Amino acid sequence: MPRPTKCRKVCYFPKNLEFRPVQNEDEKKSIILNVDEYETIRLMDMEKFSQEQCSEFMQVARTTVQRIYENAREKLARALVEGRPLRIEGGDFTLCDGKNGNCGYDGCFKQQYHKQYEKPKGDNIMRIAVTYENGEIFQHFGHTEQFKVYDVDDGKIIASEVVDTNGSGHGALAGVLTALNANVLICGGIGGGAQMALHAAGIDLFGGVTGNADTAVEEFLAERLTYNPDVKCNHHDHHHGEDHVCGEHGCGGEHNCDGHQK
Repeated sequence: MPRPTKCRKVCYFPKNLEFRPVQNEDEKKSIILNVDEYETIRLMDMEKFSQEQCSEFMQVARTTVQRIYENAREKLARALVEGRPLRIEGGDFTLCDGKNGNCGYDGCFKQQYHKQYEKPKGDNIMRIAVTYENGEIFQHFGHTEQFKVYDVDDGKIIASEVVDTNGSGHGALAGVLTALNANVLICGGIGGGAQMALHAAGIDLFGGVTGNADTAVEEFLAERLTYNPDVKCNHHDHHHGEDHVCGEHGCGGEHNCDGHQK
């Protein structure tokens, strides 16, 4: 019986998930670069990690890192030489949460978020975060300057507060929400990379929501929230799917690799 694949630790999702040649008249099939393959390129080619350092960081054997890296370099070469689109998705990985004892990297920005934003909660508390601006749901997740955070017990809001993100960017905001111990995010537009990061962190996403933040949370708790499961960042893309009502569809997707996206 084959040995089960061990998850490779990844620091964060890439901001850009797809690259296309300017000239692609033939609509060539995309090459898929897995997220763990992307991570080896980031660590070894950009951060200048050795194979040994990379294997320690990703928490897998050096021979595994070597194989992942070689596959990644071959895919990048094929994309460049053959002029094919490159898309980053999938793979066997777990997303680093930045908590002390789990990260092993002193320079991890997520550790700073845990120190700054960590907000303990009781075992029975649901924590809902909403992108927030002047009482309304802010519509561009990647530019969010504030979250309003609600603690819910037995279906009722028992506390809320507004938290400043201090200019954290697209990739960092998922880390802020993880440090805040959020279970749910309600927002407007949100890009694919951020959606993947939230999914891997186990945070349920309800996007494409507009209007008053407090009202949206009340509607969510009453299972009447209108949201868009196919939401995209409407700062860049105004084509949205059909709206759905919370309670009609399952929240969150399939999880593999010990609870993280595969």
